[in-house]
Amino acid sequence: MTNQIYSEVTASISELKKNPMAAVGSGEGFPIVVLNRNKPAFYCVPAEIYEAMLDRLDDQEMVAIVKERLVEPSIRVDLNEL
Repeated sequence: MTNQIYSEVTASISELKKNPMAAVGSGEGFPIVVLNRNKPAFYCVPAEIYEAMLDRLDDQEMVAIVKERLVEPSIRVDLNEL
């Protein structure tokens, strides 16, 4: 069975154990895929990219909330009554 790999750089578990920072550095700032028996085990993502991914996910969640609220009926409040 073949596996899709979503990274241009790979490292084996052995390479990662031997020198973790060199394995991560081989990606030159981009994610690397770590292989176990020639199958993707996990992706190692630099902190900056991971943080950007979380920001984008958060943005998408906020867009979904805004879209939901746009279709909700508006509640009109007379500020003079407050």
